[in-house]
Amino acid sequence: MNSEPLISINKLVRNFQLGKQVIKVLKEISFQIERNEYVALMGPSGSGKSTLMNVLGCLDTPTSGSYILNKQEVGKLSDDELAEIRNKEIGFVFQTFNLLPRSTALDNVSLPLIYAGFSKTERDKRAMEVLTQVGLDDRVKHKPNELSGGQRQRVAVARAMVNNPSIILADEPTGNLDSKTSYEIMALFDEIHKKGNTIILVTHEEDIAQHAHRIIRLRDGVIESDTLNENIHKFQNS
Repeated sequence: MNSEPLISINKLVRNFQLGKQVIKVLKEISFQIERNEYVALMGPSGSGKSTLMNVLGCLDTPTSGSYILNKQEVGKLSDDELAEIRNKEIGFVFQTFNLLPRSTALDNVSLPLIYAGFSKTERDKRAMEVLTQVGLDDRVKHKPNELSGGQRQRVAVARAMVNNPSIILADEPTGNLDSKTSYEIMALFDEIHKKGNTIILVTHEEDIAQHAHRIIRLRDGVIESDTLNENIHKFQNS
């Protein structure tokens, strides 16, 4: 294991100004995530998990404290540098898929590679590789409205993987799926993790969080608990 953690959060505070009032959403939280960890962030509505996810995804910056991602201090970066980190270091998977409706699965997946400066040939080759990994090599020319919910989420997962990011950040990735499809998507995340990817899963569903190897629970802006998932570890060691 690399001696330096992939993510290091130290006394991170995030406040929001509401008129004259300061709302303290994250209150001096600290934790580290190593490479190839599979972590679930859990908490009820208002716990701060969405704000924390935005900070981890470089969509927002801390009010104080530090967030170091892959040896870079995120709070000190410019907007352009943050945009570059989002494109190169983080693969996002959203509850609502966020696919371009008029583009094929192949074009949706290759989109991040346009910003990274790859040629069309390189983009298509890499997009085809990840679509094959998620079991959609026979759907590359289909548009989102020609795919099922589960297939659309697989396209979104492939798009998240296409840049070989440091982290895959999944926000309620099964929120719009039925139970059977949710299970298939979570099995896909299990496979991606086994190949060496770091996954951070944001969810309020206990059964979805149980796929992660470590569960960080937030409440009222602080970390309530940070534990290894005994169910996974018992299963692995049996």
